[in-house]
Amino acid sequence: MTDLAVAFEAFHFIRPLVLILLPLIAVIWWAVRKGAVRDTPVVAGLAPHLREALTLGVDQRRRLLPIDGVAAVLGLAILGAAGPSWTRVPDPFVAQTAPLVIVLKVAETMEGTDLAPSRLERAKQKIRDLLELRAGARTALVAYSGTAHSVVPMTDDPSVMQPYLQGLTPDVMPEDGDDAVAALAIAQALQAKEPSPGGILFVTDGLDTTQISALTVDDETSLAALAMLPDGTADAGLDAAPFLVVPATPDDADIRKLDRSLNAAYQRALTQDGDQPWEDRGWWLAVPALMLALPWFRRGWTMRWAIVLVLGCGLWQPGTARADGVADWFFTPDQQGQIAYQRKTYDRAADLFADPMRIGWALYRDGQYAEAAKTFARIDSADAAFVQGMAHIKAREYRDGIAAFELTLQRDPDFPGASENLETAKTILSYVEEAREQSDTGEEQGIGADDVVMDNTDARGADTELEGGDASEALLSTDQWMNTVDTQTGDFLRQRFAIEAATQ
Repeated sequence: MTDLAVAFEAFHFIRPLVLILLPLIAVIWWAVRKGAVRDTPVVAGLAPHLREALTLGVDQRRRLLPIDGVAAVLGLAILGAAGPSWTRVPDPFVAQTAPLVIVLKVAETMEGTDLAPSRLERAKQKIRDLLELRAGARTALVAYSGTAHSVVPMTDDPSVMQPYLQGLTPDVMPEDGDDAVAALAIAQALQAKEPSPGGILFVTDGLDTTQISALTVDDETSLAALAMLPDGTADAGLDAAPFLVVPATPDDADIRKLDRSLNAAYQRALTQDGDQPWEDRGWWLAVPALMLALPWFRRGWTMRWAIVLVLGCGLWQPGTARADGVADWFFTPDQQGQIAYQRKTYDRAADLFADPMRIGWALYRDGQYAEAAKTFARIDSADAAFVQGMAHIKAREYRDGIAAFELTLQRDPDFPGASENLETAKTILSYVEEAREQSDTGEEQGIGADDVVMDNTDARGADTELEGGDASEALLSTDQWMNTVDTQTGDFLRQRFAIEAATQ
């Protein structure tokens, strides 16, 4: 299923009752146009060809009249007011991109240099570009040749995948070959752990024709392949594949096409989610309506009553008008903020939004957790209190987070996730305070903390000052620590794959 098919399936009007005005506009248009069109007068004793040449307005029925433009503009205005929609407002706490498992073929055939610098290196470049395009969406990596192995499980941090991707070469694989079926089984197992449907992408230079019939997935999982072959080179397995196969291109057109296709099933699932409101797309019709209104400036096309009606409708629109720029002529502040939000410029989106809830979302996604918590605190709803608690936890303000989750349950005792998050926040706070008490008494905890958190409003334990030498003498930087590790990623993968192959 493509994005277009998903949009057609979800298309509807948010305010369908407004469409009742369309027949009224059609009746008015017909009455005005009929009165404006005159019948050809009959003049006795005048030849037909002379009568046609000397009579004005004979072709009036066929040409456009001012009422035609007015009716078209009003029709577009009514359609826009009805609220056409086919997507939901993005949930800032849910990834808008499907989880994806990338299955990379790491065999001797991928060492071919007909794609510079080689098929395998070009495939790695394409995978990096895809990771950048997906902007931190959950992605896993599987490698296969004669055997198949999970390289990196699902992660939303693309930097984790980079060293493993670099270490994949044919010599780290236990056997050379083309066992795509085993790779698909591992990819499906990784996808099964995800709560939402996703996709599987084969990055390969060919498929075994005897395995094509086994390369199938369920309806909720998208399957596609990126063919790492030069122009004019074909592969019988890829040609017979029952799923989308996209040839590698010099630019990013191939990965963009694959991303749209693999994301279609996920977008359909998000559309069917009833929690988020529908996104009003009626403003899209403003541009064609304005273009059709341009002839009103011509002499003979002016219809003052229509202009008054359109201006009246414009003045009736709710909200506070702003004159900050040309964009304010066409888009509301929330629409401008939504555009910035979709472009992932969350700080600008927070400045543009007028809706406090959306402002808080944008601040949260931008990492401004303290400001987001203050924004949500001014909204009297269970949703706002819940996200306020999440923001406090992200800012390591655990007591404030506990209070926010308790407020959520006061407003809505059945709010999903509030009880679980409340218990988790209490557990974290208790762990931090116990660790502080044990550090004061000299006891060893056994599990270190990643960050030092100062949250001791109960005055449990005592502040302790430790004396020691220069910390820079004992602690190594990340680069220094990495330089002390002799084992390369490829060596690690070779040993791991060999053990897995021996135990299979």
